[in-house]
Amino acid sequence: MRPEHCVTRNHIEVFHQGVLPAGARPIPFRTLLRGSLVPVALWGGVAGLASVVVGPVAGVVVCGVFAVFLAVGFARRRRRRHSVRCAAYGAFAGVLKESVDLF
Repeated sequence: MRPEHCVTRNHIEVFHQGVLPAGARPIPFRTLLRGSLVPVALWGGVAGLASVVVGPVAGVVVCGVFAVFLAVGFARRRRRRHSVRCAAYGAFAGVLKESVDLF
C-alpha cells in the first residue's frame, strides 16, 4: 500500500483544523495524539470515572475494551496489506474516531 493511502487524517481534521500539513503524507505519532486530544480525554475520563465509582476492576475493563478494539482494527488493516506502522496508526485513530462518533 502506498504511504499516501495510509495517512490517518479524518478525525484529526474534525477537532483541530490546521494541525496537519496540506496534502497526504505520513505523520508522526505525536501529531496523531495532538489531533486526538478530545477522544483520548474521553477514554481516559471514562476509565478514571469507572475506577472511582465502581472500583479499579471497572477501569481495567474499560482499558481492556479499548485494547480489544485496537487489536481488531490493527488485524483488519494488516489483512488489507497495510504496513505495520500504517495499521497501528489507523487502528488507534479508528478507535478514537468511532468512540467520539458514538457520543
